[in-house]
Amino acid sequence: MTDQPMPRNTTAADPTAADTTASSATSGKKPLIGVLGASGAVGRAAVRELRALGHTGLRLGGRTASALCAVAQADPTGHDETVWADALAPDGLRAFTEGCDIVLNCVGPTYRLRATVASAALAAGAHCVDVAGDDPAAEDLLKDGDPADDGRTVVLSAGALPGLSSLLPRWLARQGLDSASALTAYCGGLETCSPTVARDLMLSLTSGGADGAAYGEALAAVRGGRRVPRALRTAEDAEHAAFPGRVALQPYLSGESERLATALGLDRLDWYNVHPGPAVRALLGLLPGRLAAGDDPEELADRLILAADLDLAGRRPYYVMDFALSGTASARPATAGLTLRAASSYRLTAAVGALSVDAVLRGEVPAGVHFACDVLDSDTAMRHLRFQGVADLRLTGAAAGRERAEQVEEGVL
Repeated sequence: MTDQPMPRNTTAADPTAADTTASSATSGKKPLIGVLGASGAVGRAAVRELRALGHTGLRLGGRTASALCAVAQADPTGHDETVWADALAPDGLRAFTEGCDIVLNCVGPTYRLRATVASAALAAGAHCVDVAGDDPAAEDLLKDGDPADDGRTVVLSAGALPGLSSLLPRWLARQGLDSASALTAYCGGLETCSPTVARDLMLSLTSGGADGAAYGEALAAVRGGRRVPRALRTAEDAEHAAFPGRVALQPYLSGESERLATALGLDRLDWYNVHPGPAVRALLGLLPGRLAAGDDPEELADRLILAADLDLAGRRPYYVMDFALSGTASARPATAGLTLRAASSYRLTAAVGALSVDAVLRGEVPAGVHFACDVLDSDTAMRHLRFQGVADLRLTGAAAGRERAEQVEEGVL
């Protein structure tokens, strides 16, 4: 079916459903959550996560009628509505956000949209959670005033990376360490590559153009508490214990990682994006030169999508986030490690986005513009990831010792 406007399902939401918002508690009105990009890889998973958290009667937005209808039909209550919406079409975006209490944005690419969806949500009087967004989006939102002045909340970087990539190290730093001084992180996996991820990866390889430098810098790291350009080198054929087989390691220091280093008081931070598939690894070795030569980033992104599909053929997808923190415990040197394994980074992103929406609706996030890692409760996120089967988590070092101690104490009690 071609992209086209579609009629809304105006069926009323279930009046007996539990109310989760502070504002709705007094008005008796169930909040309307709009999910933009609901038929995409992240959007479909986000809809499932929201339903699992008790949120129904969603507004599902996207550009393909048949795909949206399929997502809506998965709701046994039949109360979801579908609305044609394109983040790059102002009229369609305005129609989608109108009447929403909160909008969850699951579309990209980040560098192109920036604060487009959040601004539209605010103009409609709604809160917004964006699974992407970063410093440039925050800057855009604060140019003409603070949304807090109107009692509105925007949560940016509410996904796996960025988002969970900063939330998990912050949680880890509290597990048996008195202080942290150094962090090494490896994040990546073997899975399909969405158009948004492919185009954002083009940005990470160049650190220039399309505001690339505003998002981060390839090969940079934190040394002495500050960004140092070209501190690390790419390894095109390497090994890492958390990843099966050979991998490519691409150093990249994002704005989120720099904020993380400041928040934890780190002297040193090394961050690597990990690419396990041989076809993707081979292409990554060519991409910087092709971009520098002026090749079309859109065509290169399409080649990356095809390479990821080739690598995944006949193999089970996975995604890994591995963190190693060094610091002190009881005035002695100590380490704490955390390895997260999931079947999909897209579901991780969806889970963080849904948890952020839930937190805003519960009144747990103050008005204003925030990053998810600063306002989302990390203990809640960890419990959700574990007990909802989103990911497996393994702790080592001081963190594992603390977890064993807590389990023993709970057993005694």
